[in-house]
Amino acid sequence: MSFQLNPLPYAYDALEPFIDTLTMQIHHDKHHQAYVTNLNAALEKHPELAGKTLEVLLGDLNAVPEDIRTAVRNHGGGTWNHNLFWQLMAPKTGGDPKGALAKALDAGFGGITNFKAEFEKVAMGRFGSGWAWMVRKGDKLSIVSTANQDTPLSEGLTPVLALDVWEHAYYLKYQNRRAEYVSNWWNVVNWEEVDRLYSAK
Repeated sequence: MSFQLNPLPYAYDALEPFIDTLTMQIHHDKHHQAYVTNLNAALEKHPELAGKTLEVLLGDLNAVPEDIRTAVRNHGGGTWNHNLFWQLMAPKTGGDPKGALAKALDAGFGGITNFKAEFEKVAMGRFGSGWAWMVRKGDKLSIVSTANQDTPLSEGLTPVLALDVWEHAYYLKYQNRRAEYVSNWWNVVNWEEVDRLYSAK
């Protein structure tokens, strides 16, 4: 069975004014769809992989046949990363995390303000295209960055927060002002979902 493009969990304009409608339409319907399409095309060459989840494929790329490994890394990563990214945003959210996640951020980073500053630094420090992540390994939280559509799953890490810093994620609205995009993105972070992912051990 081939992979499908998941529908957005909200309307294209739901994240306005922080992420604009046209960006959401192009990002989801064109870019994300292309990753899904190209992933399926690669997997068609190896029917023995049918039924394997993206988590399995990306979690052990060395087990993927060499002739499609790069395609699965790029397009499988693009598919999985975006599936997560859309879920980690929601309208009328933002604010600060609560509960277990808030305590973990206090313990690991000295509070939400310090965490946001460190996360923004990593997002801004990614040269070219890629992602900024908060990941969990055991009980420990850390901030990492990956290039292109690489995913922390391939490093044995569990992503709980993800920010797309490819230019197509922000250029229509923010042009070269990545810092403004990153700063405004906090207004649409779905902390409830982040907490759910953090707590799902």
